[in-house]
Amino acid sequence: MPEEVSHFYKWEAEFGTIHYYTPLNHRAKRVRLKIFVEGENMAEDEEAGERLQKVLAQAGVASRRHSERLILDGRVTVNGDKVSALGTKVGIQDHIEVDGHPVERSEGLHYYLLNKPVSVITSASDPQGRTTVVDLMKDVPARVYPVGRLDYDTSGLLVLTNDGELAHRLMHPTYGVEKTYRVWVQGPMGINALETLRQGVLLEDGNTAPAIVERVSGVSNGTNVKSKGHHLEVLEVTIHEGRNRQIRRMFTAIGYPAVKLERIRFGSINLGNSLCVGAYRALTIEEVMKLRSKVGLRS
Repeated sequence: MPEEVSHFYKWEAEFGTIHYYTPLNHRAKRVRLKIFVEGENMAEDEEAGERLQKVLAQAGVASRRHSERLILDGRVTVNGDKVSALGTKVGIQDHIEVDGHPVERSEGLHYYLLNKPVSVITSASDPQGRTTVVDLMKDVPARVYPVGRLDYDTSGLLVLTNDGELAHRLMHPTYGVEKTYRVWVQGPMGINALETLRQGVLLEDGNTAPAIVERVSGVSNGTNVKSKGHHLEVLEVTIHEGRNRQIRRMFTAIGYPAVKLERIRFGSINLGNSLCVGAYRALTIEEVMKLRSKVGLRS
């Protein structure tokens, strides 16, 4: 286990259990994080279990809404019986399957930040046997899933969680969660190219929304990017869309292909400089609350 996450604390929350790691130099504080579910309360959960769609979402199967669709489509069984009623409640002893695959029940909600290296797949598994982001997090006490994706050749900040509802909202375009990338290109970049990024770039799947673009002076330590005889320009670009390989396609379209790409911010979460490439840490309670608030979830 990385040194940054070698101390483990378990706090009891009012409506569940929140597990998270804290750095060695971080003083642990007992903080109560309330996970509210409208229309439900703790007394109901204790007496009659939890709603099936909530359990599926907390297990990372899908968002709450998608879980409801899975139930209505008859793809979920409880103790071998097909369930199609949204009001169904289940207890900890019940065996749940989706499409014949057992659902691993979560003992709590977990939230992590991974500093993803290049040459790692943003997926829970890979048929070609390549290293995945989940492979880098085998020491965490729950099965977590990446929120969105970073390309194979892109590094930086990646959030992983088993909170299906939060993950769904963070990725949904309705909420416009901003992502900031540091981009290395062969420069100097002309003002017309910069303005094109700021106004929107025409791609094969349509115009992009305007991006926030700032020049960055110098290259950060450890980038290992060679300029190949040309001036190396570094920019920070913020977008709120999530198209496939969007940043790379934007820069290629304006004639400045990205030499290196790193995500440094996701919503209110910053990568910072203290987390080594390939290492991870748990999000703090405050960071989780800010993410939930951004997408309209109560904390």
